Amino acid sequence: MKKELSEMTLEELWELFPIFLVQHDEKWSQYYMEIEDLLQKALVDYPIDRISHIGSTAIKGIWAKDIVDVLIEIPKYIGIEEVAQVIEANGFIRMSTEDKRVLFNKGYTNDGFANKVYHIHLRYTGDNDELFFRDYLNEHSNIAKEYENLKLVLWKKYEHNRDAYTDAKTDFICRWTSEARKIYGDRY
Repeated sequence: MKKELSEMTLEELWELFPIFLVQHDEKWSQYYMEIEDLLQKALVDYPIDRISHIGSTAIKGIWAKDIVDVLIEIPKYIGIEEVAQVIEANGFIRMSTEDKRVLFNKGYTNDGFANKVYHIHLRYTGDNDELFFRDYLNEHSNIAKEYENLKLVLWKKYEHNRDAYTDAKTDFICRWTSEARKIYGDRY
């Protein structure tokens, strides 16, 4: 009998859901539009400042995990936990809750990844460095290619360790996000 995801150790989850990268696929834009529509309908009773496609699937032409990342920004006067519970009630699994940040997924099953996989990042408006990074890489294809190359190197090294994979990208992401903030100012 298979374990439920909630019963698995981190190592078992990493084995079931390894890091894998695929060539850029235009389907990701469609997947994003589908999930944005679902989220807009689920959260119709809450003021949403912005829903955005973020992560590598939102960067033109680079290899990425076949997972669409979405950022939901809500006003600071709304209780983040109340909105989080509505998202959960609509079939999303809470992965983590940190200081004013909640992360959900959809498309993780006991048999591995579903055909469509999403990570939903719920945050207060302005906690959106990913938008700056996305835009900078989309406007600087040479930096996007550097990022892609870094990810390709890290993929096999950390295939079964998501935390290490993410940590190994942090300096690169922080460097170019900082540069983007200098250029774009208060774009968001």
